[in-house]
Amino acid sequence: MAAASPLGSFSENATRLGMRIQETLTERITRDFGSSTTALFDTEDKTTDIRKRLDSTNDKEKIDALRRLIAMISKGRNVSEFFAQVVKNVASHNLEVRKLVYIYILRYAESEPDLALLSVNTFQRDLTDSNPLIRSMALRVLSGIRVAVIGSIVTLAIKKCSADVSPYVRKTAALAIPKCLSLDDGQRRELMTILVNFLNERSPLTIGTVLVAFNSVCPDRLDLLHPHYRRLCRLLPDADEWGQITIVNVLVRYARRMLPKPLVFQDHNGATVERIDPDLQLLFRSAESLFFSRNPAVVLAVSRALYYLGPPSDTPKIVPPLLKLLHTSTEIERVVVEELYIIARASPELLSSHYSRLFLRSSDLPSTKLAKLRILVKLMKSENASALLGEFTEYVHDRDDSVAAAAVDAIGTCARLLPEYTSRCIDILIRLMKDGIDAVGSSAVRVLKDLVQSNRRETFPAATATAATVVAVEGIASVQTPAEIVASLAHQFDDVRHPRAKACVLWLVGQYAAAAVATTATTATTATAKDGVQAQVQVVPGVENWAPDVLRRAVKSFAHDVSPPPLLSNCLVLIEFIDELFDTIDTIVACRIKPSSCRR
Repeated sequence: MAAASPLGSFSENATRLGMRIQETLTERITRDFGSSTTALFDTEDKTTDIRKRLDSTNDKEKIDALRRLIAMISKGRNVSEFFAQVVKNVASHNLEVRKLVYIYILRYAESEPDLALLSVNTFQRDLTDSNPLIRSMALRVLSGIRVAVIGSIVTLAIKKCSADVSPYVRKTAALAIPKCLSLDDGQRRELMTILVNFLNERSPLTIGTVLVAFNSVCPDRLDLLHPHYRRLCRLLPDADEWGQITIVNVLVRYARRMLPKPLVFQDHNGATVERIDPDLQLLFRSAESLFFSRNPAVVLAVSRALYYLGPPSDTPKIVPPLLKLLHTSTEIERVVVEELYIIARASPELLSSHYSRLFLRSSDLPSTKLAKLRILVKLMKSENASALLGEFTEYVHDRDDSVAAAAVDAIGTCARLLPEYTSRCIDILIRLMKDGIDAVGSSAVRVLKDLVQSNRRETFPAATATAATVVAVEGIASVQTPAEIVASLAHQFDDVRHPRAKACVLWLVGQYAAAAVATTATTATTATAKDGVQAQVQVVPGVENWAPDVLRRAVKSFAHDVSPPPLLSNCLVLIEFIDELFDTIDTIVACRIKPSSCRR
């Protein structure tokens, strides 16, 4: 009895595999035209004798004319002028002619509904044809005629085809339900009855389209899936690729609403225990095998399912399949990096060991590069900061200005998040400030401005240390106060090329020109009167020596810049600041000369 279970499982799998192969072969055979299709891609149009060939009694000439019409359709040509001649051949006894006529009518049934109505009786008769392709194409044409008066006829055709022996015909009937509903909403009750019966479908080829119809007709009626949930989970691995996407999405919606979430708790020994509902576990087992699908959309759908439904222990399983899709194509990579960003934002530790696979490539789309930069910033930590800073320094030379600016922002983020790398980041930003590319230079100054504006104790923890306390990080001293940064920017003001970058430097100079007020004031008050006057002559109290020089250079060159308003505004701010300081100096001098007059 112990050997009976594996044997039964093998027999069941063999039966399912045989059914799937048979349905696939049936679908492909029904699509075969039975002869060469070389004429479809003939570059010669030969439209002059098409009408005569369509009216010919020779089936070969009709087939040749119809193939040429379909070839022109594939090239984007409008051949609706031949609709009347083509419709006359819809009742042809030649199977090849009827297939081609249906293909043509499917293309123009919506634009020529009145002429298509003339053949409704023929389409209804073809619903009983022995060929499943003819039956399915007849239903497709009927559901494609956008005339409300035939809504009941289409509904009866769908009902008849929903019980067809061919899964291909049933698949067409399921796809016709949303079309009929959009044509005549009065048929909703009848179509709902058909759809409820359709949910009992057991063919992997058809079940995907049944759920497509479910999403179109009644997406919120998840209660209808109660008796079918487990069967849908078991059919998931055998369904066609695009059907698998629909099934996974529907089952995810069902599980999030109807099934309990996985419980994670610690037992009395301190070990982490996960408790998962059996029905939810069934979905996970059925979906995990789809990670090996050749369709990237299937892999993405399964990844979302495990990410939003699975317990924490299952989340790492979705990372390798997503990383494998990165180099499939530029379009797929664009979607995958957004999914990876969601993971990096919530659980960066899952991607921290794979950060090198997210480095930018020259062939990436600009939007993909920006998304990768966002991910790399989320993955940044002390262990990989050195490598990432080297990459960011290279990315600032990207040909796309938005990517270059984002790379500069990433360097600034590193300075804020990792204090031990602050000095190195500032040195890099000061070098980039002189870059000939406007986007790089202006971004570097803007980031430096943001760093200086940040809280000194948080952004520059080493700034509160004594002069003797210097922490070396990779050979770079990490003690650098905001005033020192502004002084460095002021001394290199002539190297700044971009007008907005110059405006930022001027604003910083205006804000931090008084950084040494306390030191100079203390020196002036403790010295003798004579020495104090001498100190004021040598160094203006409350104003750094470089501030007036920056103003002089800015006023000299701002008229030649492309965007003078920001520069002029910040120059005026700096002038006002220095003017107020000089008024203060006059008051101090007056108080020293005549102390009694300053008493209140």
